[in-house]
Amino acid sequence: MPELPDLQAFSINLQKKLHNKKVKDVNLLFAKKSNAPEAKLKKALDKQALAEVYRDGKELYFKFKNDDILRLHLMLRGKLYLVEHEEEPKHSILEILFDEDIKLVLTDFQKAATITLNPEPSDVPDAMSPEVDADFLKGILSKKKAIIKNVLLDQHNIKGIGNAYADEILWDAKISPMSVSNKIPDNAIKRLAKSIKSVLKNAEKQILKKDPDIISGEIRDFLDIHNSKKTHSPTGGKIISQTVNSRITYYTEEQELFE
Repeated sequence: MPELPDLQAFSINLQKKLHNKKVKDVNLLFAKKSNAPEAKLKKALDKQALAEVYRDGKELYFKFKNDDILRLHLMLRGKLYLVEHEEEPKHSILEILFDEDIKLVLTDFQKAATITLNPEPSDVPDAMSPEVDADFLKGILSKKKAIIKNVLLDQHNIKGIGNAYADEILWDAKISPMSVSNKIPDNAIKRLAKSIKSVLKNAEKQILKKDPDIISGEIRDFLDIHNSKKTHSPTGGKIISQTVNSRITYYTEEQELFE
């Protein structure tokens, strides 16, 4: 599943390619995961110019000049393509044709990706928001007995952090993923707040460096810990893999356990 840095890179490149382009047609090929039927999407987006593409949490937002918004959640297997002329990717569920015959196609062979026209705003902050600082984290963690990794993954607490980057963040902050949230001391919470921003921002840079035009897929080979091909951390700790709540978790004994 694409995580926050992947989606941030997608949004940057989609903005470059589609900014100010006008919608010529919309085809909804799988309506079950859309909150609006094809006719409503066509009416809302017809001849609208795209003002902005941005990311919030694990979702991409396409904001048009008259303030209509289309939100896409790729889920586990959704992919985006920019195609021209008669190219037709397999398993398409949504196609938006723009000026110059540039077509944005959302595919998903599992048909789980969601399409939302004018979604309700959320009051949960994005992981990269300035709001997500040490004080914010302390306010959340002090009320939680769950392990810290589960709290970071819960999109009702913070939006955008997924399994791979939760491991990377916690290793960078030197906090064991199995630490009890309300047992984590203030100095470790400060490290966590710093690591969230630095790890996610650095990952975005690495992704764009490796694939400057990326709008789909995942790049993970640069990760320090959540990486099945690596046996030791950059500082020499042996990487341990363990299934926690059905998710593979990577960590080292360099990370302190608070319980």
